[in-house]
Amino acid sequence: MTSKSIPVITIDGPGGAGKGTIAQQVASELGFHILDSGSLYRLTALASEKDHIELTAESALAERALNLEVVFQLMDAGLQILLRGEDVSEAVRSEEMGMRASKIAAMPMVREALLQRQRDFLLAPGLLADGRDMGTTVFPGAPLKIFMTASVEQRAERRYKQLKDKGINASIPALVADLTARDKQDTNRAVSPLKPAEEAILLDTTHLSISQVTQQVLELAKQRL
Repeated sequence: MTSKSIPVITIDGPGGAGKGTIAQQVASELGFHILDSGSLYRLTALASEKDHIELTAESALAERALNLEVVFQLMDAGLQILLRGEDVSEAVRSEEMGMRASKIAAMPMVREALLQRQRDFLLAPGLLADGRDMGTTVFPGAPLKIFMTASVEQRAERRYKQLKDKGINASIPALVADLTARDKQDTNRAVSPLKPAEEAILLDTTHLSISQVTQQVLELAKQRL
């Protein structure tokens, strides 16, 4: 099977819209591989911080991105992310890494370094790619493209619950401000700004449960793949 004949579903949208959760559910149901592209930028952010690389050093950051050794594994407890064999699933999810990753993601050299790496995840029997430019830039030929969103208040509430479950203190107003700032940064960046692909199906998850959204995506997959 050639890469062109391997089915791919892209799910794009802002942080907190539920992309990751739905991607894991759908990938598990279909038996697909999964690509959490946002984690690649977070992994670059984490690795570069460990190596004391400044956010102004674009070429050094791109070099670090090129040399990431990452594996995504669907586990019963969720998505496990391994960096050079080390489980960094929790470390890459911090709000600090999120802000650092958003800045790194605006750098053309870093995006170019990670572009082919992302496409390398397209393996049989199929791929569920979750991110911000999966349908517009990374997999423009995908037969099913979804753009998932939710109100910023709902997204902050979801993030608050996630952090609370992990024993991390947070406030909803601060999370609203953080998500709003990241939305602005992602939407206005010069390279691959956050926007729906022309043929993307828009899904507002504000008032929908995880199971409802999962079923909608699975029905679309039956029609398109």
